[in-house]
Amino acid sequence: MIGSLPSFRFSRSPGLTLVAFLGVLCLAYEVAQLILEGDTSTLLMSGLVFAGLAIVVAILNDWRRGVYLLLGWILFEDLFRKYLGNNMAVFFAKDILAIVLYISFFAANRDRLVKKFKPPFLIPLMIFIWFGVIQVFNPNSTSIFYGILGMKVYFLYIPLMFVGYSLIESEIDLRRVFSFNAVMILIVTCLGTAQSILGPTFLNPAVLQDDIREVSSLYRISPISGLSAYRPTSVFVSAGRYSNFLIVCWLVALGFAGYLLLRSRRGRNLAFICMGAIAIGSLMSASRGVFMWNMGNAIVIAAAFLWGAPWRQGEARRILRIIQRSLLAVGLAVLVMMTFFPDKVASRLAIYNETLSPDSPTSELVHRARDYPLKNFMMTFEHEHWASGYGIGTASLGIQYVARIMHAAPMGIGVENGYGQLILELGIVGLVLWVFLSIAISVSAWNVVRRLRGTPWFPLGFVIFWYAFTLLVPMSYIAFVNYQDYVLNAYLWILLGILFRLPQLAQETIQLETAANLASAHGQV
Repeated sequence: MIGSLPSFRFSRSPGLTLVAFLGVLCLAYEVAQLILEGDTSTLLMSGLVFAGLAIVVAILNDWRRGVYLLLGWILFEDLFRKYLGNNMAVFFAKDILAIVLYISFFAANRDRLVKKFKPPFLIPLMIFIWFGVIQVFNPNSTSIFYGILGMKVYFLYIPLMFVGYSLIESEIDLRRVFSFNAVMILIVTCLGTAQSILGPTFLNPAVLQDDIREVSSLYRISPISGLSAYRPTSVFVSAGRYSNFLIVCWLVALGFAGYLLLRSRRGRNLAFICMGAIAIGSLMSASRGVFMWNMGNAIVIAAAFLWGAPWRQGEARRILRIIQRSLLAVGLAVLVMMTFFPDKVASRLAIYNETLSPDSPTSELVHRARDYPLKNFMMTFEHEHWASGYGIGTASLGIQYVARIMHAAPMGIGVENGYGQLILELGIVGLVLWVFLSIAISVSAWNVVRRLRGTPWFPLGFVIFWYAFTLLVPMSYIAFVNYQDYVLNAYLWILLGILFRLPQLAQETIQLETAANLASAHGQV
């Protein structure tokens, strides 16, 4: 802990006191100069550097604290990046923090301070990683820097699975993790909803950098009524990343609420307020994908909760309460929005109705869900080297930065289909290995969920399984950038680690409660 670090008592050391005083004077002078010159970017960047150093020290001293710091930074990094002209030093800060976290974590592992964990899908995972390393040196790639980028977006956050597994020592840790996420989700979604009402001038600088201007200034127009709706970005640089975040946080909120209703009274209000905020954020996002995914996920999860309810204990009525209170929270949230901002809500509903309703003459439901992804998948085979691929990272998220910063020759390849992108990067073998890995992870996660059936931990277990399956299979088929999005990627691996920890946690908790009840009974006798 930071408190255990050696500290200097300046009152007993005149020399150190004088050095510190002079240092503060110099720092104050430099800050004053930056303020007078109006150089707020340099001032903000300097503040971030000092904050980053403090975060690094905190992570090295306590990797558990580092998990929360990393997740917080991942969510709010884009906000700083927008106001610093898409500064690449900020863009890579999360990667540095992740590496520092791994160093701190594995140092503790060496001293046997964390639990050992071997994922059941380790072999297919290692084969896929090994194949990805080979693809770094694919001769069809114009630069090895594309390969380095690919290794980062594919594999950098996988160790978070081991971190997540070791993070949960007790139910207190479990509630702390999901309560922290609920607060972060509430902040991000509320800011996104406010931006959907106030417009792009809120949470965006007056001048946006060229690389992010288009993705931060998107509008959608309903094809029949002609109503316009701004697609908010919240704290992120793009509407797409915010939309993806709404999908994962909806699942997390539903699972957390279900767990609390079956297990604990503490935190229930936060969970249901969070659900209402996400429902509003999803409605106001003007994203048809978010609207459809979250509505479909809600139906699947409601059915799953009924299937996995602890019927034998006579507590199934609590599952019905989860569904009822969830509907109530969502209904009240939508009603509030329709009361105070009817025009804003109407424009979003018009977009959804006119482009998704099967009986609408301008419906794009079948085209966007089936025809468009399939057409782009078939376009993959028009590329010359589709069989062997062009190398990992050559069509990945962030290739524009490799071309601009490292002066790598543009690849000029790409399709708007996730499996098609995998073929272009890794060839047919790469796609087969990915499908095999996706199945292995999904099956392993499902086996854990089955073990949790009938326990209060089932809701959390199921939503983590469903998120992993959804991201790895249908969402990755539609667009592989969904998996490569660092927000979704980080949440995937850390949640998987928590999932595989749940059965042992449940067993330990039940044993402790049984022992406590026996001791209490003996005491009364």
